[in-house]
Amino acid sequence: MPITEHPVKAASGTPLVVAAPKSQQKGQQTKAAIVDAALGLATQIGLEGLSIGALAEVMRMSKSGVFAHFGSREELQISVIREYHARFEEEVFFPALQQARGLPRLSALFHNWMNRTSVEIDSGCLYISGAVEFDDRPGPVRDALAGSVRTWLAAMYRAVVQAKEAGHLRDDADERQMAFEIHGLILALHYEARFLKTPGSIDRANTGFANILARYGNDAALAQAEPSSSVSPKKASAKPSSSKPV
Repeated sequence: MPITEHPVKAASGTPLVVAAPKSQQKGQQTKAAIVDAALGLATQIGLEGLSIGALAEVMRMSKSGVFAHFGSREELQISVIREYHARFEEEVFFPALQQARGLPRLSALFHNWMNRTSVEIDSGCLYISGAVEFDDRPGPVRDALAGSVRTWLAAMYRAVVQAKEAGHLRDDADERQMAFEIHGLILALHYEARFLKTPGSIDRANTGFANILARYGNDAALAQAEPSSSVSPKKASAKPSSSKPV
Protein backbone atom coordinates (compact mmCIF):
# COMPACT_ATOMS: atom_id res chain seq x y z
CA MET A 1 0.00 0.00 0.00
CA PRO A 2 1.29 3.52 -0.67
CA ILE A 3 2.31 5.60 2.30
CA THR A 4 -0.27 8.22 3.18
CA GLU A 5 1.31 11.63 3.23
CA HIS A 6 0.27 14.74 5.13
CA PRO A 7 1.51 18.23 4.20
CA VAL A 8 2.97 20.33 7.02
CA LYS A 9 4.88 23.60 7.04
CA ALA A 10 8.48 24.08 8.08
CA ALA A 11 9.65 27.16 9.99
CA SER A 12 10.27 28.84 6.64
CA GLY A 13 6.68 28.27 5.65
CA THR A 14 7.64 25.79 2.93
CA PRO A 15 5.26 22.81 2.78
CA LEU A 16 6.82 19.50 3.77
CA VAL A 17 5.48 15.98 3.43
CA VAL A 18 5.73 13.45 6.21
CA ALA A 19 4.73 9.81 6.24
CA ALA A 20 1.64 8.75 8.15
CA PRO A 21 2.21 6.92 11.44
CA LYS A 22 2.90 3.21 11.15
CA SER A 23 -0.33 2.43 12.97
CA GLN A 24 -2.29 4.30 10.30
CA GLN A 25 -0.41 2.50 7.53
CA LYS A 26 -1.17 -0.83 9.17
CA GLY A 27 -4.85 0.11 9.42
CA GLN A 28 -4.94 0.93 5.72
CA GLN A 29 -3.27 -2.36 4.87
CA THR A 30 -5.71 -4.29 7.03
CA LYS A 31 -8.69 -2.55 5.44
CA ALA A 32 -7.33 -3.30 1.96
CA ALA A 33 -6.93 -6.96 2.91
CA ILE A 34 -10.50 -7.07 4.21
CA VAL A 35 -11.85 -5.50 1.00
CA ASP A 36 -9.86 -7.99 -1.07
CA ALA A 37 -11.31 -10.91 0.86
CA ALA A 38 -14.80 -9.39 0.68
CA LEU A 39 -14.49 -9.01 -3.09
CA GLY A 40 -13.55 -12.66 -3.41
CA LEU A 41 -16.63 -13.64 -1.41
CA ALA A 42 -18.92 -11.25 -3.26
CA THR A 43 -18.02 -12.62 -6.70
CA GLN A 44 -18.97 -16.09 -5.44
CA ILE A 45 -22.02 -15.43 -3.26
CA GLY A 46 -23.05 -11.93 -4.32
CA LEU A 47 -22.99 -8.59 -2.54
CA GLU A 48 -26.10 -9.48 -0.56
CA GLY A 49 -24.35 -12.56 0.78
CA LEU A 50 -21.62 -10.48 2.41
CA SER A 51 -21.79 -10.24 6.17
CA ILE A 52 -19.45 -8.88 8.82
CA GLY A 53 -19.53 -12.26 10.55
CA ALA A 54 -18.58 -14.30 7.49
CA LEU A 55 -15.81 -11.87 6.62
CA ALA A 56 -14.47 -11.88 10.17
CA GLU A 57 -14.26 -15.67 10.01
CA VAL A 58 -12.37 -15.57 6.70
CA MET A 59 -9.98 -12.90 8.01
CA ARG A 60 -9.67 -14.57 11.43
CA MET A 61 -10.63 -11.30 13.06
CA SER A 62 -13.30 -10.32 15.52
CA LYS A 63 -16.56 -8.93 14.18
CA SER A 64 -15.89 -5.66 15.97
CA GLY A 65 -12.45 -5.51 14.33
CA VAL A 66 -13.94 -5.80 10.84
CA PHE A 67 -16.81 -3.46 11.67
CA ALA A 68 -14.42 -0.77 12.89
CA HIS A 69 -12.96 -0.38 9.39
CA PHE A 70 -16.32 0.25 7.71
CA GLY A 71 -18.96 1.18 10.25
CA SER A 72 -21.73 -0.70 8.48
CA ARG A 73 -22.40 -3.62 6.17
CA GLU A 74 -23.60 -1.15 3.56
CA GLU A 75 -20.28 0.71 3.55
CA LEU A 76 -18.47 -2.62 3.22
CA GLN A 77 -20.55 -3.43 0.14
CA ILE A 78 -19.83 -0.02 -1.39
CA SER A 79 -16.10 -0.43 -0.72
CA VAL A 80 -16.21 -3.77 -2.54
CA ILE A 81 -17.95 -2.17 -5.53
CA ARG A 82 -15.31 0.57 -5.68
CA GLU A 83 -12.49 -1.97 -5.56
CA TYR A 84 -14.10 -4.09 -8.26
CA HIS A 85 -14.49 -1.03 -10.48
CA ALA A 86 -10.86 0.01 -9.91
CA ARG A 87 -9.63 -3.44 -10.94
CA PHE A 88 -11.95 -3.45 -13.94
CA GLU A 89 -10.47 -0.16 -15.12
CA GLU A 90 -6.92 -1.43 -14.62
CA GLU A 91 -7.54 -4.58 -16.66
CA VAL A 92 -9.94 -3.34 -19.32
CA PHE A 93 -10.00 0.44 -19.74
CA PHE A 94 -6.51 1.80 -19.14
CA PRO A 95 -4.65 -0.72 -21.35
CA ALA A 96 -6.99 0.14 -24.23
CA LEU A 97 -5.99 3.80 -24.02
CA GLN A 98 -2.60 2.80 -25.40
CA GLN A 99 -4.31 2.11 -28.72
CA ALA A 100 -5.14 4.81 -31.25
CA ARG A 101 -8.62 6.34 -31.13
CA GLY A 102 -11.13 4.66 -33.38
CA LEU A 103 -11.48 0.98 -34.15
CA PRO A 104 -8.11 0.02 -32.60
CA ARG A 105 -9.17 1.38 -29.20
CA LEU A 106 -12.75 0.11 -29.49
CA SER A 107 -11.50 -3.37 -30.40
CA ALA A 108 -9.04 -3.29 -27.50
CA LEU A 109 -11.82 -2.35 -25.07
CA PHE A 110 -13.97 -5.22 -26.24
CA HIS A 111 -11.24 -7.84 -26.22
CA ASN A 112 -9.87 -6.72 -22.85
CA TRP A 113 -13.45 -7.05 -21.61
CA MET A 114 -13.64 -10.49 -23.16
CA ASN A 115 -10.42 -11.56 -21.44
CA ARG A 116 -11.83 -10.53 -18.09
CA THR A 117 -15.19 -12.12 -18.84
CA SER A 118 -13.56 -15.45 -19.73
CA VAL A 119 -12.14 -15.51 -16.19
CA GLU A 120 -15.37 -14.38 -14.59
CA ILE A 121 -17.26 -17.24 -16.18
CA ASP A 122 -15.83 -19.23 -13.26
CA SER A 123 -15.59 -16.54 -10.59
CA GLY A 124 -18.64 -14.40 -11.35
CA CYS A 125 -19.18 -10.79 -12.42
CA LEU A 126 -20.15 -8.32 -9.71
CA TYR A 127 -21.81 -5.98 -12.21
CA ILE A 128 -24.16 -8.71 -13.41
CA SER A 129 -24.87 -10.45 -10.11
CA GLY A 130 -25.27 -7.07 -8.42
CA ALA A 131 -27.78 -5.94 -11.02
CA VAL A 132 -29.93 -8.97 -10.24
CA GLU A 133 -29.71 -8.36 -6.50
CA PHE A 134 -30.25 -4.59 -6.48
CA ASP A 135 -32.24 -3.83 -9.64
CA ASP A 136 -35.36 -2.96 -7.62
CA ARG A 137 -33.73 -1.98 -4.34
CA PRO A 138 -32.98 1.76 -4.21
CA GLY A 139 -30.26 2.96 -1.90
CA PRO A 140 -26.53 3.79 -1.70
CA VAL A 141 -25.37 0.30 -2.69
CA ARG A 142 -27.50 0.26 -5.83
CA ASP A 143 -26.38 3.81 -6.62
CA ALA A 144 -22.70 2.87 -6.31
CA LEU A 145 -23.15 -0.21 -8.45
CA ALA A 146 -25.21 1.53 -11.15
CA GLY A 147 -22.77 4.44 -11.19
CA SER A 148 -19.85 2.13 -11.85
CA VAL A 149 -21.67 0.39 -14.69
CA ARG A 150 -22.74 3.70 -16.23
CA THR A 151 -19.17 4.97 -16.08
CA TRP A 152 -17.91 1.95 -17.97
CA LEU A 153 -20.69 1.99 -20.57
CA ALA A 154 -20.07 5.70 -21.12
CA ALA A 155 -16.42 4.90 -21.85
CA MET A 156 -17.46 2.26 -24.39
CA TYR A 157 -19.90 4.71 -25.99
CA ARG A 158 -17.18 7.37 -26.23
CA ALA A 159 -14.95 4.86 -28.00
CA VAL A 160 -17.70 4.19 -30.54
CA VAL A 161 -18.25 7.94 -31.07
CA GLN A 162 -14.51 8.47 -31.55
CA ALA A 163 -14.43 5.63 -34.09
CA LYS A 164 -17.13 7.39 -36.08
CA GLU A 165 -15.36 10.74 -35.78
CA ALA A 166 -12.18 9.09 -37.07
CA GLY A 167 -14.06 7.90 -40.16
CA HIS A 168 -13.85 4.24 -39.13
CA LEU A 169 -17.62 3.79 -39.10
CA ARG A 170 -20.22 4.46 -41.76
CA ASP A 171 -21.72 7.94 -41.77
CA ASP A 172 -25.14 6.53 -40.93
CA ALA A 173 -23.89 4.32 -38.07
CA ASP A 174 -25.98 4.68 -34.91
CA GLU A 175 -23.42 5.01 -32.10
CA ARG A 176 -25.82 4.24 -29.26
CA GLN A 177 -27.21 1.20 -31.04
CA MET A 178 -23.72 -0.12 -31.69
CA ALA A 179 -22.66 0.37 -28.05
CA PHE A 180 -25.91 -1.32 -26.93
CA GLU A 181 -25.21 -4.36 -29.10
CA ILE A 182 -21.64 -4.68 -27.84
CA HIS A 183 -22.87 -4.61 -24.25
CA GLY A 184 -25.49 -7.18 -25.17
CA LEU A 185 -22.80 -9.58 -26.35
CA ILE A 186 -21.13 -9.58 -22.94
CA LEU A 187 -24.42 -10.08 -21.12
CA ALA A 188 -25.34 -12.96 -23.43
CA LEU A 189 -21.90 -14.51 -22.96
CA HIS A 190 -22.26 -14.54 -19.16
CA TYR A 191 -25.71 -16.09 -19.38
CA GLU A 192 -24.76 -18.71 -21.95
CA ALA A 193 -21.34 -19.63 -20.57
CA ARG A 194 -21.81 -19.28 -16.80
CA PHE A 195 -25.47 -20.21 -16.33
CA LEU A 196 -26.24 -22.54 -19.23
CA LYS A 197 -22.66 -23.84 -19.74
CA THR A 198 -23.14 -23.63 -23.51
CA PRO A 199 -20.01 -24.76 -25.39
CA GLY A 200 -18.47 -22.28 -27.82
CA SER A 201 -19.99 -19.20 -26.17
CA ILE A 202 -16.74 -17.22 -26.23
CA ASP A 203 -16.27 -17.93 -29.93
CA ARG A 204 -19.83 -16.81 -30.63
CA ALA A 205 -19.26 -13.55 -28.74
CA ASN A 206 -16.13 -12.88 -30.79
CA THR A 207 -18.06 -13.62 -33.96
CA GLY A 208 -20.84 -11.32 -32.81
CA PHE A 209 -18.38 -8.45 -32.39
CA ALA A 210 -16.94 -9.11 -35.85
CA ASN A 211 -20.48 -9.02 -37.24
CA ILE A 212 -21.12 -5.66 -35.54
CA LEU A 213 -17.97 -4.21 -37.09
CA ALA A 214 -18.96 -5.58 -40.48
CA ARG A 215 -22.39 -3.89 -40.28
CA TYR A 216 -21.31 -0.53 -38.88
CA GLY A 217 -17.71 -0.22 -40.04
CA ASN A 218 -16.17 1.65 -42.93
CA ASP A 219 -14.76 -1.01 -45.28
CA ALA A 220 -11.43 0.80 -45.72
CA ALA A 221 -10.96 1.17 -41.94
CA LEU A 222 -11.90 -2.45 -41.30
CA ALA A 223 -9.26 -3.59 -43.75
CA GLN A 224 -6.61 -1.65 -41.81
CA ALA A 225 -7.79 -2.63 -38.32
CA GLU A 226 -5.92 -5.48 -36.71
CA PRO A 227 -8.39 -8.39 -36.42
CA SER A 228 -8.94 -10.11 -33.10
CA SER A 229 -8.88 -13.53 -34.74
CA SER A 230 -7.83 -15.24 -37.90
CA VAL A 231 -11.32 -14.72 -39.33
CA SER A 232 -12.03 -11.37 -40.95
CA PRO A 233 -15.21 -9.45 -40.01
CA LYS A 234 -16.80 -10.24 -43.40
CA LYS A 235 -16.11 -13.95 -43.14
CA ALA A 236 -17.00 -14.10 -39.45
CA SER A 237 -20.65 -13.56 -40.24
CA ALA A 238 -20.64 -16.79 -42.18
CA LYS A 239 -19.05 -19.10 -39.61
CA PRO A 240 -17.92 -18.87 -35.98
CA SER A 241 -14.29 -18.05 -35.18
CA SER A 242 -12.21 -20.78 -33.63
CA SER A 243 -9.84 -18.37 -31.92
CA LYS A 244 -9.81 -17.36 -28.27
CA PRO A 245 -9.81 -13.80 -26.98
CA VAL A 246 -6.39 -12.16 -27.03
